[in-house]
Amino acid sequence: QVQLVESGGGLVQPGGSLRLSCAASGNIFRIYAMGWYRQTPGKRRELVATITSGGSTNYADSVKGRFTISEDNAKNTVFLQMNSLKPEDTAVYYCNVQIPLTYWGQGTQVTVSS
Repeated sequence: QVQLVESGGGLVQPGGSLRLSCAASGNIFRIYAMGWYRQTPGKRRELVATITSGGSTNYADSVKGRFTISEDNAKNTVFLQMNSLKPEDTAVYYCNVQIPLTYWGQGTQVTVSS
């Protein structure tokens, strides 16, 4: 059993910043990768950013240069620093971990609005 606990979502004005955190716990032997995805009503869940255990990162084109994914391997925690937020970034953000089975967090709402 693996649990993912997300935090850090909320309401922010355009141009503002938020930092999301996701801590994984439970029956974890090795984490292969962690990531963040987001979803808006009526749309498919889309990749935002991923990071492997070796530190390799991958970003959606829409967030490159604005978002940064990082991890604390000792704490099985992944972070998403979101800067220069835009209204189109509004979504429920989900944490994902591959161990190698895939587990998802419960989601945290990010709303970018003035």
